[in-house]
Amino acid sequence: MTTKIIVITGGSAGIGAATAKLFAQRGDQVVLAARRFTELNQVAAECGANTLPVVTDVTRREEVEHLRDEAIRAFGHVDVWINNVGRGINRQVLDLTDEDFDQMIMANVKSALYGMQAILPHFKERGQGHLINVSSALGRVPFASNRSAYSAAKAALNSLTANLRMDLKFTYPEIHVSVVMPPMVTTDFGKNALHSTPPQPGAYNPGANAQTPEQVAVAIADLVDHPRAELYTNPGQAEMVAQYFADIDAFEQNMRR
Repeated sequence: MTTKIIVITGGSAGIGAATAKLFAQRGDQVVLAARRFTELNQVAAECGANTLPVVTDVTRREEVEHLRDEAIRAFGHVDVWINNVGRGINRQVLDLTDEDFDQMIMANVKSALYGMQAILPHFKERGQGHLINVSSALGRVPFASNRSAYSAAKAALNSLTANLRMDLKFTYPEIHVSVVMPPMVTTDFGKNALHSTPPQPGAYNPGANAQTPEQVAVAIADLVDHPRAELYTNPGQAEMVAQYFADIDAFEQNMRR
């Protein structure tokens, strides 16, 4: 299998770190980005010599462009760009403030938009590449209403991804654009969510649907090897989403039980 140059944002923990380690084990060269210097460099050290850490705040466009430039400077080109940064929230719709919503859009949508706009000119110049946006199943099905603004932001990310794919489909057929939608994942994501509180009565319990970051990483690696438009990392998710849209009223009523 051909060695790939892969950029991963949000690489200091969770899905990003697990994905970086998996690609490094496969022999790919990884450019790893995150804000936290110590944690980022620790993950890079665990990945090995073919990993370049670049401290990056992806909510700043100029830093995302610097990340792209550093990747190209170090390795000559980029094959895969994975927008993995995201942040959750624990607040229902009627309790949201302007600041809450703005933070969710910045962390989950604009950060990815900056990545898309930074790397696509490079992909177009090469005539190939693979952009992957890590979203969430919550962007499709509202099974955790206290994640309201996060879910809305991920729905927006899903739509941006689909529209970009349509923009490129016929003029650049070798540029792949994918969205990845994990279920609940066993990371500190919930603990680090805005307004994080202990689980509330009736809150969604991930149960058997939760995945480890390593399981999600395996799914992302398979997506890189076999590009496709959308990937639900848990095989049962696609069926759940189909059930939801087949009869939304019945699905939501069942969720309340």
